[in-house]
Amino acid sequence: MDLNSDLAEGFGRWELSDDEALLRIVTSANVACGYHAGDATVIRQAVEQAAKLGVVVGAQVAYRDLAGFGRRFIDVPPVELANDVIYQIGALAGFTRVAGTEVGYVKPHGALYNAIVHHADQAAAVVDAVRAYDPSLAVLGLPGSEWLARAERAGLQVFREAFADRAYTPEGTLVSRREPGAVLHDPDVIADRCVRLAAGEPIKAIDGSDIKIDADSICVHGDSPGAVAIAEAVRDRLVAGGVTLAPFVTRGA
Repeated sequence: MDLNSDLAEGFGRWELSDDEALLRIVTSANVACGYHAGDATVIRQAVEQAAKLGVVVGAQVAYRDLAGFGRRFIDVPPVELANDVIYQIGALAGFTRVAGTEVGYVKPHGALYNAIVHHADQAAAVVDAVRAYDPSLAVLGLPGSEWLARAERAGLQVFREAFADRAYTPEGTLVSRREPGAVLHDPDVIADRCVRLAAGEPIKAIDGSDIKIDADSICVHGDSPGAVAIAEAVRDRLVAGGVTLAPFVTRGA
């Protein structure tokens, strides 16, 4: 099982997550590309440390929305969205090249991630961007999403993701952060749930019903309070349960 986290989400004097600590825990790093968070220095530092530790670097592409941290839907025309995605991958690729590694995969962030679960035109735009930039790149997203379905039809390597610290609807989508209980905070509860996810067992949706999430990677959000403690608990519980932690792609490791 892969363990990933969102990194390089600081900006200037604003420090959001402990990238250094998280990179010693996770096997893949979703690195912000400057559109929702991250500046050149923050991004380069995260990429260079990931390269030293053998952590695979992924491009976490987003809407151009620094003020909203990429968590607001933007009705971007598909051509413009594709160009924005290419721009972000290319920017990150410059830093990976300098660090002696490369971009291994693409994962959308925030509102874009949620939009392309169902938004066909925007999902197609992101797929078109990845294919145009480098069709050998893998993509990571929500199981059953329009994004992954289109990516698979386009011949891209597709990997499915589950969230350690986010609540799910009965339909298997993420509960909006505006809703109570959308984000989980107890490391023990989160770690127990991740063991069930890794074993292919059902977990509880927000309404108490059982749902099954098929996943190749588990995400622990780097911007959550106590993110490092949560990530450590998840890693330790998975390893104790006999789960081998390894990146879902080896490119860039």
